Amino acid sequence: MQDTVQRWIRCNYRSDYSNDVSSSFKYHVFLSTKGYRSLIYSGDHDMVVPSMGTQAWIRALNYSIVEDWRSWHVDGQVGGYTRTYSNGMTFATVKGAGHIAVEHKSHECSVMFKRWINQESL
Repeated sequence: MQDTVQRWIRCNYRSDYSNDVSSSFKYHVFLSTKGYRSLIYSGDHDMVVPSMGTQAWIRALNYSIVEDWRSWHVDGQVGGYTRTYSNGMTFATVKGAGHIAVEHKSHECSVMFKRWINQESL
């Protein structure tokens, strides 16, 4: 069998990517109008995409606030803060987590996701 790859290149910039999603805004709006719920979360120590930036993105959606800020808890400790919006959107911060929240706070993220998927209050 003859090899098809002549030379392995660690970073190949010749990939044929023809589409780049510069914003997920319109996709989120479309899906939310179809009745899909969403959980958007940010680590409160995320320096890559700070939670304030995520909140600005959410404000741009112009959804009504259904439930204002409150803390959510795991094992008697504050896991973060959450706010619920119309169109089935929940935003949550994960206390003490960075950019990859589940890497830093796996237990808290697991509890948060299980509650959300089961349509329970965070």
